[in-house]
Amino acid sequence: MTAGPCAVETEEQCLAIAQQLKPTGVRLFRGGAYKPRTSPYSFQGLGLPPGLKNSRPSPQNTTAFGIVNEAIDNESLDLVEEWADVIQIGARNMQNFSLLKRAGRAKKPVLLKRGMSATLDEFLMAAEVRDERRATTT
Repeated sequence: MTAGPCAVETEEQCLAIAQQLKPTGVRLFRGGAYKPRTSPYSFQGLGLPPGLKNSRPSPQNTTAFGIVNEAIDNESLDLVEEWADVIQIGARNMQNFSLLKRAGRAKKPVLLKRGMSATLDEFLMAAEVRDERRATTT
C-alpha cells in the first residue's frame, strides 16, 4: 500500500503523516515534490531541495518507508531517481515518450498512472515504451 500527501510542503508535515501511516501497514510513502498543475498560479511543488528531501521522513526514526515521487521531465527524473525508491510517472505524462524512455533506463521501479481519458490499450502501450538502444532480441 502507498499513501502520503499530494504535495510536500514541510518536513514536519511529512513526519506527522508518516507517524499516522506507520501503524496502518503502509510500506511506500508518496509525497509530491513536483506538482504539475493546469494553472501556472497554483502551487507547483517545492522541487529539490527541499521537496524531495522533505518527502523522505528521517531514516533514524521508526517511520521509515520506501519513497515514491513523481518525475515531470527528464531533469526532474534524474533527481527523483537519486532521492526516491520508486519513480512515479503521472497521468499528465503518460504519453511523454521521451520521459517514459528515460524512466525505462532507470534502475528503480516505475509507477505509471493512467490518464483520465486514456484507454486500457493506450495505458498498456505507455507501459511498453522502450528505449531501442537497450532493446534486445531473443
